[in-house]
Amino acid sequence: MDMIVNKVAESGIVTLDLSNYLPTEDSFTEFDLKPFLFREMILKEKDFRQSMIEHNWEQYQDKNVSVFCSVDAIIPVWAFMLVTNYLQPKSKHIFFGKKEEQRKHLSIENINQIDANEFSEKRVVLKGCGDVTVPEYAYVAATAKLLSVVKALMYGEPCSTVPIFKKK
Repeated sequence: MDMIVNKVAESGIVTLDLSNYLPTEDSFTEFDLKPFLFREMILKEKDFRQSMIEHNWEQYQDKNVSVFCSVDAIIPVWAFMLVTNYLQPKSKHIFFGKKEEQRKHLSIENINQIDANEFSEKRVVLKGCGDVTVPEYAYVAATAKLLSVVKALMYGEPCSTVPIFKKK
């Protein structure tokens, strides 16, 4: 009787699931300066400072906060600095820009924290399917991080991979 052999298990392929390095959706929020502007156009210093004092900053506790202004208004730099001053003791991370830009920034930062030596001379597959959609920028960052150390880099699943790189 022939024995069934699991060739995938014997291949020595290491799977890296990049979804583990993506920040979760519920950890993000935005701070838009628009509601704090006079007629959504002008920042009045005295009114702005007072509204910052009265604002509920507790809602940003342990969140990744994206600070921006959604209207085309001239905002002095100090206004963003003042918002940051109030956010700093509460939030996890403060970012200037939109939420998607921050998500990208934090994802790449997380991927750059991977210890590449852990994958030295190994055959690595970057997982291609899963419950969480992994954006292209995460694959680019991981590929750039791992190319110099891996024996081979692939995309997909261990049973069905697309070769990307093989050390000669």
